[in-house]
Amino acid sequence: MIGPYFFKNDEGNNDTVNGDRYRAMFTNFFIPELNNHNVQELWFQRNGATCHTARSTIDLLKYKFGDRLISRFGPVNWPPRSCDLTPLDYFLWGYVISLVYVDKPQTLDHLEDNIFRVTADIEPQMLEKVIENWTSRLDYIRASRGSHMP
Repeated sequence: MIGPYFFKNDEGNNDTVNGDRYRAMFTNFFIPELNNHNVQELWFQRNGATCHTARSTIDLLKYKFGDRLISRFGPVNWPPRSCDLTPLDYFLWGYVISLVYVDKPQTLDHLEDNIFRVTADIEPQMLEKVIENWTSRLDYIRASRGSHMP
């Protein structure tokens, strides 16, 4: 599993994500991690956050993933706010958040530590189940011609 990535300023404090920081993270962290895992033919999906959809960000993502980019302004336009089609929104984020906040972190450092610990503990079998469930939802939506799942 790749992530999470925290943006630090020169004083070592957490900083806001913007397009420049996102592109730096993508170039300096994400791509080397992908290369370490020898991932081939990866489809890459982003939501509509401004730092993900800035023209220079989309150009960088298109350069790396070509027509395998699913994003607003990308070659494959992903439907906004579609929890039926987004595997992380459907289950995984809720699971992670429930564990990250179990001890009510009071500082950003504590929150960061919890996020690293919880995401590192996610078993590959859980991720496989998330993808299996997502695939079955895609099949349902395809068969029902795009209607929402009950």
